[in-house]
Amino acid sequence: MHDFIMALLGGAMIGLAAVLLMATNGSILGISGIASRLMPPLSADWQWRLVFIAGIFAAPLLLTLVTDSRSEIVITSSNALLIVGGLFVGLGTVIGNGCTSGHGVCGLSRLSTRSIIATGVFMFFAFATVFITQHILGA
Repeated sequence: MHDFIMALLGGAMIGLAAVLLMATNGSILGISGIASRLMPPLSADWQWRLVFIAGIFAAPLLLTLVTDSRSEIVITSSNALLIVGGLFVGLGTVIGNGCTSGHGVCGLSRLSTRSIIATGVFMFFAFATVFITQHILGA
């Protein structure tokens, strides 16, 4: 039950952050868009973007301090496979003109046709990847 509550709270906080960002800045909460505008040349509003990304790293540390619980992360894939997967995710983000958080959280809630299609494509390839790696390759 504890994991369910933590996931529920995390989802609610992501939703609240998306609403607050749209209400205060008129910006969509998409991590790829936020992070990419921290690369040179910096956008004029780089300060809030940097604070947002810092918050992504600070949140789990703060949670660990507050709850005194640690989540063990076990990675069973090879480094090469992780790198290739990361490159494909980055390529998909560029081709899809956004990431899963921008399309999946914000785009779906705005009933954006482009985001509905993009999220469907993300999910299809996620399911296909798990099926192929787990049931065909046995990885």
